[in-house]
Amino acid sequence: MMQADFLKGAPPAAVDLDIDVTTPERYVNRELSWLFFNWRVLEEAENPRVPLLERLRFLSISATNLDEFYTVRVAGLRELAHEGNTTPGLDGRTPLEQLALIDVNARALLARQQDVFRTLAAEMAQAGIQIMRREDLTEDDFAYLDDVFLDQVFPVLSPLAIDPAHPFPFLPNEGFALALQLERTKDKLPLRALLPVPGQIDRFVRLKGDTARFLPLEELLLLYVGRLYPGHKVKGQCAFKVLRDSDLEVEDEAEDLVREFETALKRRRRGEVVRLKISADAPAGLCKMIMQELRVTVDEVVEVDGLIGIADLSELVLDDRPDLLWPPFTPRVPERVQDFEGDMFAAIRQKDMLLHHPYETFDMVIRFLAQAAHDPDVVAIKQTLYRTSKRSPIVEALCEAAEDGKSVTALVELKARFDEAANIRQSRRLERAGAHVVYGFLNYKTHAKISTVVRREGDKLVTYTHYGTGNYHPITARVYTDLSFFTCDAKLGRDATKVFNYLSGYAQPDALENLAIAPLNLKSTLLERIAEEAANAANGKPAVIWAKMNSLIEEDVIDALYAASQAGVKIDLVIRGICGLRPGVKGLSENIRVKSIVGRFLEHSRIVCFGNGHQLPSKKAKVYISSADWMGRNLNRRVETLIEIKNATVKAQIVSQIMAANMADVAQSWMMKADGTFERAVVPEGAFAFNCHRFFMENPSLSGRGSAGASDVPKLTHTED
Repeated sequence: MMQADFLKGAPPAAVDLDIDVTTPERYVNRELSWLFFNWRVLEEAENPRVPLLERLRFLSISATNLDEFYTVRVAGLRELAHEGNTTPGLDGRTPLEQLALIDVNARALLARQQDVFRTLAAEMAQAGIQIMRREDLTEDDFAYLDDVFLDQVFPVLSPLAIDPAHPFPFLPNEGFALALQLERTKDKLPLRALLPVPGQIDRFVRLKGDTARFLPLEELLLLYVGRLYPGHKVKGQCAFKVLRDSDLEVEDEAEDLVREFETALKRRRRGEVVRLKISADAPAGLCKMIMQELRVTVDEVVEVDGLIGIADLSELVLDDRPDLLWPPFTPRVPERVQDFEGDMFAAIRQKDMLLHHPYETFDMVIRFLAQAAHDPDVVAIKQTLYRTSKRSPIVEALCEAAEDGKSVTALVELKARFDEAANIRQSRRLERAGAHVVYGFLNYKTHAKISTVVRREGDKLVTYTHYGTGNYHPITARVYTDLSFFTCDAKLGRDATKVFNYLSGYAQPDALENLAIAPLNLKSTLLERIAEEAANAANGKPAVIWAKMNSLIEEDVIDALYAASQAGVKIDLVIRGICGLRPGVKGLSENIRVKSIVGRFLEHSRIVCFGNGHQLPSKKAKVYISSADWMGRNLNRRVETLIEIKNATVKAQIVSQIMAANMADVAQSWMMKADGTFERAVVPEGAFAFNCHRFFMENPSLSGRGSAGASDVPKLTHTED
């Protein structure tokens, strides 16, 4: 089996793929690769090993993902195609060719989502959770719904007529509405009407009773159409949802970047429609009217035989049904922090510390900054903010520190997609508290995750630094797997300070000691390390690369990996989402294996390990953590970090614990084939399926004083040193 070969450390047999490896055919199309990822998410909704309501959550996530894909990626390709742009993508396909492929795949995905929904709905009904229809309701239900409608729904409704005096209204991105063909009772006069389904209230109304019964909001509205349009009866109706272009266009020379983003956010609401989902049984007249008013063509319409707005099913993941959810898990507080009674600075002073979220609680990052805010010996704090929560405890700490007279510098990235509005609010709040707020570069997003705290200790100043692979977001940190590296190493502190100076004053850093940054030298550093492994292979030395990331699509990096494979370097990649590299192709990538892990937690950490003339795991490996995926935008158009880990314990934790467990995972793994598709790892009958998420939940991290490592996971390759 393919997975068994992976665990033995031997690459699967290379295949003869009918492509010309000297042409763009050597790459997998980015958009199709993303769709393949979303198929894997959807297939977790069919995985019998996953609890029922968690399967429903996966279904909802797959729908949310696909909607966002259309409002951003497809919208961009559509605009290029409309402009007549024929510039090929990485794989050689034009925008129009890519849109055709996407359409076929996405329609199949949408149809499969409905199949999965029907299956899950039947299983939920057996478990006591029902999604009701109007005709299923009882007299008691009607009495209860009267109050619900009048008190909770009616005040936010805006029933509309559609006629020359009442033009078709604007519906925002993800706008959901009922279109109605009405007839006046007294004289049979027709009336077309539109009833927007308000997104400000829950999509599903819970009915009274011992069991969990829910009525979709659109069903409730259809029950009460007579109250909204007195004297009329319904002759035909349908539901529809619009997806609009949500990409932002920002003027490069905007004098006031904050004001420009506030304006751009308003423009986003009015983007062109890129997808119309409509009930499959929609009356022809209503369908034609909606298409004409929204200016969509037939190929932009999807007829849905089932529930429109599957993303809203997340509302039915009920906390009061723990029997249908993952077993509860409480993130650990590292033992070393407990040894120092919660004093983060004391714990970091003893030794560098790497926390693995969500297994180790993100509260330690918050504590680091909150402690700095209240510590009279702290004189300065610097912080990057890319995405964070609405009521961010990190922003709270920074505001408290500024109000206490400490020097606080916050780099707020305004271009964090879909979080721009929240970041503007946070920046205004920080400025009011007295923090110095900067916005980085117009041409580059700042995606690096860095905090520094400067503390007076005796007669010197000590810099404590936090480098992360994920955002400073306490909510997403509960489900995203990420790394937090804490150190008071003076070199890493100086490097961080130089990065902040670069962001705030365009002072390009020189002589970085343990750090590479994009767009300056991160990519070149990766290419140099890959080339060194290829040279090791050519000289007969062990040559190995292990890497983990969300996406791999950057052309030069892929070609460097192909060249290294041909030189004899053994390359194992754990890539959650997009992968433009074709593994296991004869004459191109025989020595490259790619797997994707999709499970309880969302893989998000970025790690790369180079054997450096040794097998992996090895104490002599070169080990890095990063904020950057290997994509063109990250390596060429963003400020990102690549931190070399020198501390022996932290290196062992990354290589022998985190990466070894990811490589050994079977239970949640998918293996990539040369054609770009994936197949679920095969577990032989009766065999143990190692689950890396469960392993991390049960074993503390090494630098937090845990001891589980490579000896506790299936053996991968020879371990030396």
